[in-house]
Amino acid sequence: MDKKLTSLVLKAVGMAMGVAVVTLGILRAASSDTQITLLGIGLFALGLAALNAE
Repeated sequence: MDKKLTSLVLKAVGMAMGVAVVTLGILRAASSDTQITLLGIGLFALGLAALNAE
């Protein structure tokens, strides 16, 4: 895959996880454990995107 496309996809995943956690929190549709897991996935994706840029 192209390096730019991979970076874009990883950043989009990170952003999507953040939006999902905010939305689920407002709706009270997920537990705190689920929200922390989703934030962890998003942070991992953003970390990979940062490493990919190097």
